[in-house]
Amino acid sequence: MPHVKKPISLDLVGVTKVYPGVIALSNVSLSIRGGEVVGLIGENGAGKSTLMKVLGGVIAPDGGRIVIDGADISDLTPARAVEHGIAFVHQELNPFTNLDVTANVLLGREMRKGMLGLIDRKAMEARVRPLLEMLGTRFGPGDPVSGLSLADQQLLEIARALSINVRLLILDEPTSSLTLSETQRLMKVIRLLRDDGVAILFITHRLGEVADVADRVVGLRDGGNAGELAPADINKNAMVRLMIGRDVSQFYETATEPAGAIVLETKGLRTRTYPHEPVDLALRGGEILGLAGLVGAGRSELARAIFGVDRPEAGTVEVSGTPVPPGSVIEAIKAGICLVPEDRKSEGLFLDFSVAGNIAAPSLATLSRYGLVDRDAELALADHARREFAIKAPRLDRPAGELSGGNQQKIVLAKWLVTRPRVIILDEPTRGIDVGAKAEVYHLMRRLAAQGAALLMISSDMEEVIGVSSRVMVMSRGRVSGVLERHELSEENILRLAVE
Repeated sequence: MPHVKKPISLDLVGVTKVYPGVIALSNVSLSIRGGEVVGLIGENGAGKSTLMKVLGGVIAPDGGRIVIDGADISDLTPARAVEHGIAFVHQELNPFTNLDVTANVLLGREMRKGMLGLIDRKAMEARVRPLLEMLGTRFGPGDPVSGLSLADQQLLEIARALSINVRLLILDEPTSSLTLSETQRLMKVIRLLRDDGVAILFITHRLGEVADVADRVVGLRDGGNAGELAPADINKNAMVRLMIGRDVSQFYETATEPAGAIVLETKGLRTRTYPHEPVDLALRGGEILGLAGLVGAGRSELARAIFGVDRPEAGTVEVSGTPVPPGSVIEAIKAGICLVPEDRKSEGLFLDFSVAGNIAAPSLATLSRYGLVDRDAELALADHARREFAIKAPRLDRPAGELSGGNQQKIVLAKWLVTRPRVIILDEPTRGIDVGAKAEVYHLMRRLAAQGAALLMISSDMEEVIGVSSRVMVMSRGRVSGVLERHELSEENILRLAVE
């Protein structure tokens, strides 16, 4: 890896940003130097995203100073941020799927040759290939981005950030879509960059990763500084206290009552991805069945087949003994099945629609008369959901895309739960959600189970799977490799089945 140019020295001093009715940042200060990893933690809505936009020159602060290499920068723009060597890897991925890997990595910085200025593909691929090798990707410079998984797209974004002469790399939930081995590889890359003089601002809700890689931890709470942890003080409990101002003694609430009758059952269900692997599943009312496995094991494909997004190759889905017509989302919803998808932005929300419109979307039939939506009823439903699920939205008529990731996820949950479904499928339900919001989601899941709902939870977070599930079904390469009862749950037992 080439040695970084002059290591960065960056200070935010008393930065304030105010929106109408909302103080996003209040007198926030943060310092970072080349050759260190600073963990930035805080609940959704704490101000992390706004702080990132200030650092990237996307928005200008209303007060305070930005000091880079000892000089006050009063007009920081995205272009000037790049000139200073500041690069971002955002949690929400937005690659150009109509282009290949090389074109995405070097977009806007294409290499050209000859008097006509034609794009030099050979030189560009030679520039990109070492970055991909360093990250240990499974894809090459010429592969189309449209064929990449979420995990691969995450690595693509990291490669794009590294392709500039980066001095400060800001990582926002960089491991949210990565497998364990990919996460370990990324941690190694972070350490290599740090040793080479790059400053890393590491933003994540996975506190174990912060403890593993951070040299310092800075906490934000309600738009202000909550404190800082020195290396010797970095542990999960201390970070939780920094984020929410109190201890969280118990995140997980496991089942205490016996499960009821079978609500959801699949018999010989074969997905398009694994057409030769029949899946038999029985999910009872009042239980949370964890669905574990490595990325690519077929968990999400199974969920999509049950919900009718994808038509299964064979097999049946039944709700309380009644067959559900295959390949029909409408029929699945009528049967009382709902799916909270992994990718909330592209599959779970209408980002340009209002908060109220998103919450009411699955309930329009009951909110309409003679084909016209009763707006008062829609707002009443949305307001009830906002209070019940603690959605932090200043107004119900604002676009859902303006809210934080945690509140967007609550909207995705709320829009289905107001329909009182019998079967709730949750695919990575706490991806990108802070520790306080996770506790709220776990409590909500347990409450729904106690009311008799049947929950199927897909999660790559081993601690979450073990902590929340009544029992766990493990998948490997499209087949069910085993089912573990509550007393059998351990990381070792789950991994053993996941790699079979």
